[in-house]
Amino acid sequence: MFDFEKLVVYQKAKTFNKGIREFLKDAKLDPTTIDQLRRASFSIVLNLAEGSGIFSKADRRNFFVIARSSIFECVAILDVIKDENTLEITKYNEFYQQAEELSKIIFAMIKNLSK
Repeated sequence: MFDFEKLVVYQKAKTFNKGIREFLKDAKLDPTTIDQLRRASFSIVLNLAEGSGIFSKADRRNFFVIARSSIFECVAILDVIKDENTLEITKYNEFYQQAEELSKIIFAMIKNLSK
């Protein structure tokens, strides 16, 4: 087992990504929005995994910053499609809560690497 697979934040990122992918299967969105949201949610998972394998604190921190930025990107996309009534408010709130939790965990990881 790789170290990143043991991280709770990695497991939570996978769950978030899975939920996004399931939503996108039936979503009536333009292809660009679908692609962007899929890639942004996948980026969270991938950057957590890649960053965990880096030895330099500064480089590891950078991957975690990118992962957190991808969360922000997901939330922005979800907010726009919610406003377009393409995403139900209950589903939006579920994604938002997951994203907020991920963001807080990753922020703590970044902060710990800044010392």
